[in-house]
Amino acid sequence: MISETALLESPALRGSVLDRTDVLDRVKALSLLPDGMHVTTAMVAAYFQVTAEAVRQLAKRHREELEASGMHVLRGADLRQFESDNMSRSLASYPQARRSLTVYSRRAVLNIAMLLRDSEVARQVRVYLLDMEYLARTQPVENPVPTDTSALDARIDQRITHILGKTVVPMFNALIETSSDHRRELIALRTGVQRIEKRLRQHHSRLQRLEGPREDRPLAGVMAAMDAMNGREFEEHVAALLRRDGCTHVTVRGGGRDRGVDITAVTADGRTIVVQCKRFAPHLSITSPEIQKFIGAAKVLHSSDIALFVATCPFTRDAQNIAAESGITAVHRGLLEEWSAGAPLTVLH
Repeated sequence: MISETALLESPALRGSVLDRTDVLDRVKALSLLPDGMHVTTAMVAAYFQVTAEAVRQLAKRHREELEASGMHVLRGADLRQFESDNMSRSLASYPQARRSLTVYSRRAVLNIAMLLRDSEVARQVRVYLLDMEYLARTQPVENPVPTDTSALDARIDQRITHILGKTVVPMFNALIETSSDHRRELIALRTGVQRIEKRLRQHHSRLQRLEGPREDRPLAGVMAAMDAMNGREFEEHVAALLRRDGCTHVTVRGGGRDRGVDITAVTADGRTIVVQCKRFAPHLSITSPEIQKFIGAAKVLHSSDIALFVATCPFTRDAQNIAAESGITAVHRGLLEEWSAGAPLTVLH
């Protein structure tokens, strides 16, 4: 899978995904000039929520790459024609006597998203782009064969884990029982060995998931699929996750009479659940007033045992603090991705 770091550092990798310009509008609407094809430096800056100067400096540093992806500097007759076609509706506030104007195609804007480090919107575009690329690149292939190296690594991990668990740790246990002078040091060493054993087991489990049959792997691009849902589809998706985790009486309420919650359910051990679902763009955040409003619905109107606030975006720090203090489980974008990919939601068990 292409990593975000590799995308930031490699022009070749950036060039390989420039056709996926649809990710721009999936993260945030990109306003275009009247020609329907270009944006100005100011419009690029507004989209990524950075200064126009930051965009200009980036374009200066990566001029050749951006020109190849659709950045143009208009001058002379080309500039006059462009202003004539676009001035009345979009460029009226620009100075009349201009020597040049830099415009960007959608491909160039996506290229900037893969270069701009200090923009949360650009980061969300990269995350969404990588989700889609992973989904495209990991389609099932006929007769997948794990490499000998991978199999050997797995066997080595298992062997080391077995030795640590069955030989080294018991040896430390015996030494601790019989030693008085170095008891504290031996206990610390045993703790370190147990920590290594645990990490090796986790590593082996990850390798099994990655190298196992396709149907056993976590869902790839799950957030990209979720971002494409409408509000009702997202509520149904969360309801399906609750049912998967053993909940019963799962009801998607919605509508104007939901009394402040979107889903109600009951856990396998009989605790009542209420859920608020928010399908927001990834660059937005859940704020404290939204949590406070949900607290009243969850605790007062419904007297629930478990209250979940599930969102496709992050939570502000204040919102997280209020949720924790009030017994609300904040299921942010990252946790939602893990839950959707098969990890159980701890509070339900």
